[in-house]
Amino acid sequence: MSQLTAIGVFCGSSSGQGDGYRATATELGGLLAARGLTLVYGGAHVGTMGAVADGCLVAGGKVVGVMPQRLVDREVAHAGLTELHVVDSMHTRKALMAERSDAFIALPGGFGTYDELFEILTWAQIGLHTKPIGLLNVGGFYTPLLTFLHGAVAAGFVQQRHFDLLHVAETAADLLDRLARAQDAAPVPGKWTVPTDA
Repeated sequence: MSQLTAIGVFCGSSSGQGDGYRATATELGGLLAARGLTLVYGGAHVGTMGAVADGCLVAGGKVVGVMPQRLVDREVAHAGLTELHVVDSMHTRKALMAERSDAFIALPGGFGTYDELFEILTWAQIGLHTKPIGLLNVGGFYTPLLTFLHGAVAAGFVQQRHFDLLHVAETAADLLDRLARAQDAAPVPGKWTVPTDA
């Protein structure tokens, strides 16, 4: 499998309460640049979206933003990106981000972040892609969600092998290492594929 070259990051247009979320986003951006990885994200200059982009740019990295025209019209687009792709809809935005990324990371965020995370997980579950997916559990932000998902596995609505598509870490460096290792792992069978060990 080819080496990771671009990471799609799902994050918020808000910075959250306190300094930790924004600082982690900035750190992740800097690490992407240091490792020679292009950042692919939603294109905004605000919130943790702006922080991850600025962190990458300041460290000399490349940043690709993808934003619907409607949000560009609201003047939230980042003006200093390596590339900014203006698209017609949120659906097109997510599709282009998925196409341009070799792996994905979700930072803490709101409804838009959850939408992006679960869509890319669903696409992996049904076999539309085999790209690694990571969850950066900053300060335990996603721990309640992970508990809920474990419950979904126990109740028989999510298969363990599909839950395991989500690589979880508490630091950006650890998560990037996990995604790099995951890229070399065997693909997980799609939802309607019977595993050979079943």
